[in-house]
Amino acid sequence: MLSKYVFAGDKVDLQAVDRLGPEGSDAKKVYSSKVYDVLTDDRLEVLMPMEKTKLILLPIDGEYDLCFYTSLGLYQCFARIIDRYKSNNVYVLVFELTSNLRKHQRRDYYRFSCVLDMKTRELKQEEVMAVEANQVLLVPGLPLRRSLIVDISGGGIRFISDHAYEQGSMIYCTYQLMADKVARDYEIVGKVLSVREVANRPGEYEHRVQYVNLDNDTREEIIKFIFEEERRIRRNKAK
Repeated sequence: MLSKYVFAGDKVDLQAVDRLGPEGSDAKKVYSSKVYDVLTDDRLEVLMPMEKTKLILLPIDGEYDLCFYTSLGLYQCFARIIDRYKSNNVYVLVFELTSNLRKHQRRDYYRFSCVLDMKTRELKQEEVMAVEANQVLLVPGLPLRRSLIVDISGGGIRFISDHAYEQGSMIYCTYQLMADKVARDYEIVGKVLSVREVANRPGEYEHRVQYVNLDNDTREEIIKFIFEEERRIRRNKAK
């Protein structure tokens, strides 16, 4: 698939995953470079990025979010550096894809289909006022409804519940994700963007929710979970 959409000379942006980066660098920094060659549908060579006249030595085994600017549009994938060397007087990095290549919409986060248990409730008025003031005030011990996440992204979730929340309402969501084989509980506030009854399933409602005031570290952890699950699924399919 890679060779159908990405070609030598295409611009590519590289951003470290899991805070990896060259020593002393800002791990969130985006490095711009170009595709040197597409070796296979899973591997490609990328020119080693430079700042002014200095080569940026990205680490072998570092995993990166790659965004390609092609004649067919923007494409994105995750990839790992497996080698770096000099070829024809230029320095290149060899990347191996660890996720599928997909069309990249810069305004949206990639939504990962899944099945995850979650509990929810509508925020009390004092909680809503705190959220609107960029503060945290969650009343403990209130009853929760069981819900089921059916897709998740760095920007929000889609879930099914037997209770229909009102569009525009603020809700409290708590669920558990696995990262690095460790489970972590998340408590998130979200705004309900849309609600609809599930076709052929009376009494069940699908909600689209956008996170509200989510801190960057938590967002990165959610994206990391999606990345790890995609990689696990990809590896299982390859067996």
